[in-house]
Amino acid sequence: MALPIDPGAITHGIQLAIAPVFLLTAVSGMIGAVAGRLARIIDRARLVEDRALVSTDEAFLRRAEDELAELRQRGRLANACIALLTLCAILIGVTILVLFVGETTTVRLGATAITSFLAGVLCFLLALLCFLTETFMATRLLNFRVRRPPG
Repeated sequence: MALPIDPGAITHGIQLAIAPVFLLTAVSGMIGAVAGRLARIIDRARLVEDRALVSTDEAFLRRAEDELAELRQRGRLANACIALLTLCAILIGVTILVLFVGETTTVRLGATAITSFLAGVLCFLLALLCFLTETFMATRLLNFRVRRPPG
C-alpha cells in the first residue's frame, strides 16, 4: 500500500508538530526538577535511618519513624509525578507522530491526535498536582526555629 507524500504537506506537518514539542520541553524540565527532589528525599531518608540505627533515645526514634513515614509519602508522590510526566511525554510524542502522519499522508487521525494531546495535558496537570502536594508536605516539615540545647 503506497501512501502519497506531498512535500508541502510535510512542511505543514512539521509546523503542526512543533507546538507539542514545547510541552515536551516543559515535561523534561519538570522531570529533572522532580528527580532532584526525589534524590534529596532519598538522601534525607538514608541519613535519618543511619542516625536511628545508632540511637537509643526513644524520643528520637519516634521522631525518626515519623519523619521516615513522611519522607516515604513524599517519595511516593515524587514517583507518581515522574510516572505521570513520562506518560505525558509518551502521549505528546504519539501526538506529534499522529499529526505528522495525518498531515503528510491520506490517513486521517484527527481524533487520535486530539485524544493523545488532551490525555498528555491531563497527565501534565496531574503531575503538577503531585508536585504541589509534595512541595507542601516538604515545607510543612520545616520548623523555622533554632533548637537550643537543654539547660
